[in-house]
Amino acid sequence: MAKKQLTGYKRPRHIQFVDELPKSNVGKILRKELRKMEGLE
Repeated sequence: MAKKQLTGYKRPRHIQFVDELPKSNVGKILRKELRKMEGLE
């Protein structure tokens, strides 16, 4: 489905399900922590 509606660079390469997203005290999602979980940093 995504292949038909999204261009190549917008398509997700993989999907990982987690129980909880890392958030700051304010409630924003910590993208750096997500990258660390993924092993990209």
